[in-house]
Amino acid sequence: MQMPPQASSPRTTEPQDPAWPRANRVISVPDFELDERLTPEQVDFLETYGFIRFKRFIPRARAQELYQSVLEIDAALVQKGADQLNGVPLIFGKRADGTRYVQRIPFASLQHPALHEFLQDRRFRGIIETAGPGYRIGEDERDGMVINRFRNEPGAKYKRLGWHTDSLRDVFYLEKPRRYLNVGFYFTDSPLEVGGLRVLPCTHHQPISSMMTRKAHFLDDRPDPYELAIVAEAGDLTIHDGRMWHRTALATVQGDASERCVSYLPLMDGPIKRKHEGSATPFYFHLKSLVGY
Repeated sequence: MQMPPQASSPRTTEPQDPAWPRANRVISVPDFELDERLTPEQVDFLETYGFIRFKRFIPRARAQELYQSVLEIDAALVQKGADQLNGVPLIFGKRADGTRYVQRIPFASLQHPALHEFLQDRRFRGIIETAGPGYRIGEDERDGMVINRFRNEPGAKYKRLGWHTDSLRDVFYLEKPRRYLNVGFYFTDSPLEVGGLRVLPCTHHQPISSMMTRKAHFLDDRPDPYELAIVAEAGDLTIHDGRMWHRTALATVQGDASERCVSYLPLMDGPIKRKHEGSATPFYFHLKSLVGY
């Protein structure tokens, strides 16, 4: 069985090391664990900073099994010659030998029973309760469960992702920006050297004008002096508020050692707008294509 690329350690430096963003030296990220539902302390942390991390959501061995499901989806899509799912474009990379692999897979839980089963974990019900009344898991809405495989190598198209807020999607769907919680699950280790998620803490409280214009969406990928790095191990789970500014940093290592495989699951409220094979490609994907995604 092929195992996912794993770093030797999920944290090769300490937050007080100058290699870490300044915010990591000021804000302590607790090693929370998730039971049936979030505790009041955990809710307070999420509401205050806009993100939270849960250690050991599932065992590492189970995360590796789910990673194998990702590889099976990848192989099937490449063999089929697919270029989109339900109107959402796939993003491909090329290995050194010229073979293709999928770097961004939308609606992933609809492509493999193991991933759909994973979402039946009762703890997701507790997360939905925290999101608020009327929220649901959007398996077949927007982009569904998205799997990102960021790699730093010449043939990779998805190496990093510039600053953005997920509220941009609401605008292009002609809807008012609303609370949008992204639940991230880590199939592989994500130490500092593989780049990974960077957030601007507390910006989920910003006004809509700042949410839309503080940075050039996707074009600006420069480090911000106030950003915080979220690191994780295989099997960890994170939540971040999509209204906050966030980006994915470029890995400082290359090849297999640089792979960061993580899924993001949107928690939705409002009108149900299911996607299907005949769905049109949303306009904002055409904008993303202009910056190489």
